[in-house]
Amino acid sequence: MANIQVMKDHTIIRNDDFIAKAEQLKPELIRTEVHPVHLIDVVSDASVVHGWRANILESAEGLSVKSFGKGDQFILDFGTHLVGYLDDIHIRPVGSPPDAPLHLRITFGEMPIEMAEPFSSYEGWISSSWLQEAVFYVDVLPGVISLPRRYSFRYVKFEVIAASQKYRVSFDKIVCRTVTSADISKVTPLEHSDELIQKMDEVSIKTLQDCMQIVFEDGPKRDRRLWLGDLRLQALANYETFKNNELVKRNLYLFAGLPNDKGQITANVFTFADLIADDTYLLDYSILFVNTLYDYYAATQDLETLTELWPSALRQIEIAFDYLDERHLVRDSNTWYSFIDWNQELNKQASTQGVLIYALRRAIQIAEIVGSDTVLRLKQQLDLIVDSAKEHLWDEALGFFISGADRQVSWASQIWMVLAEVWEPQRNKELLNHLLEVKPAVGVTTPYLYHHLVEALILSGDKEVAIDQMKGYWGEMINDGADTFWELYDPTNKSFSPYGNPMINSYCHAWSCTPTYLIRKYHL
Repeated sequence: MANIQVMKDHTIIRNDDFIAKAEQLKPELIRTEVHPVHLIDVVSDASVVHGWRANILESAEGLSVKSFGKGDQFILDFGTHLVGYLDDIHIRPVGSPPDAPLHLRITFGEMPIEMAEPFSSYEGWISSSWLQEAVFYVDVLPGVISLPRRYSFRYVKFEVIAASQKYRVSFDKIVCRTVTSADISKVTPLEHSDELIQKMDEVSIKTLQDCMQIVFEDGPKRDRRLWLGDLRLQALANYETFKNNELVKRNLYLFAGLPNDKGQITANVFTFADLIADDTYLLDYSILFVNTLYDYYAATQDLETLTELWPSALRQIEIAFDYLDERHLVRDSNTWYSFIDWNQELNKQASTQGVLIYALRRAIQIAEIVGSDTVLRLKQQLDLIVDSAKEHLWDEALGFFISGADRQVSWASQIWMVLAEVWEPQRNKELLNHLLEVKPAVGVTTPYLYHHLVEALILSGDKEVAIDQMKGYWGEMINDGADTFWELYDPTNKSFSPYGNPMINSYCHAWSCTPTYLIRKYHL
């Protein structure tokens, strides 16, 4: 059954049967009560990331004996990253009876910078409404306040904006009730002899846990949506840890239930109220629906779901074929867009060609499993597209794949061509070694692409190099204070933000959770 939903300049064809199946798989959230650990202040320190360090003052148990008046503030540290609701805030007046309302501001932060720098200073290009704060009045004291909005944080700052001169206030109790659909008891503990690998596994699992809500969210602070590129990586980490495979299945049906009138699957879905397909379409994300479906089948052997969603997956490949020129090469054009990485300099022709080959190999495997009559046609197309990459994108003199009219050499192009298995394993290994030696200027900016670099190294037989890369990236994040892994990280430019200000970056982000997958899947 299909319903038509018109959005902007495209039409969504809702598959109500698929959406109903997804709704039946909606998980119950696990709730846990967590209390603050410390009272802290935030001090300037040029040696730490963003230039701000959390400094422990005392145990949070001492909060109830303190009182606060107009202009006062305090900062709580909950000891680790949380996603949930600030609940049971018990406030009582101290001194005379309260003869005026209490005016409070509560600010939430994943990193110390959010406690130190005023949100009013933010001038980035995405909405400042993602910066987490609540400003409100308390008319009746003593009282118990519960904030209705869900927050993603470790630190919470309370500021008394205004109150009568006749009274002050004390906070007897402050509780966070966390929410997740990930059951930590399902995770088999890892006992690794390398302490940093052990820690990377733990931080990865915490990152994934906090992103697993009623869907696999990309980031619980921002954007709090189901993104297809993130889903693929979260699902891989989930198969090795929480094994909540029903949640993966739910998300696959949500995407397949909201294609546009061409059959293309959106890059992300809004799920908090009515289901809404975003009007953002990323060619690489749509193509990778194929791999996400195949990985789900490999983990579950759920042939019924594979068969039912195969037409949706095949359609993504067919749409991608429309972007090929007469040479069977992805057109170098501004009329399409792939994500690949947060890098404005990156030409995405070659990397998108690699993604298409990578997905097409899986599409052929699915077609063989379900008995589709498309196998021969897909194999013929694969041969043509691989040969085109070798003929038109490989530069023998440079020893690299090039991309676009300017023949750009980037990390992304090499990584995706290796994952696509354009060359045989030994040549792929040599290509990656050459990449790490030359270090082209158009580099890697996100954990999303860094994951693909590490997996490419592993699949090419360079496990030790892959481990070194993981330690130099996710390990450095841990050294910089990460208790969940971040959306963006450049070890050479630690305040990098594509949005104009690191305050708005997400510091618990789905596509960064994959070290646990890499460690457990490949026995690193």
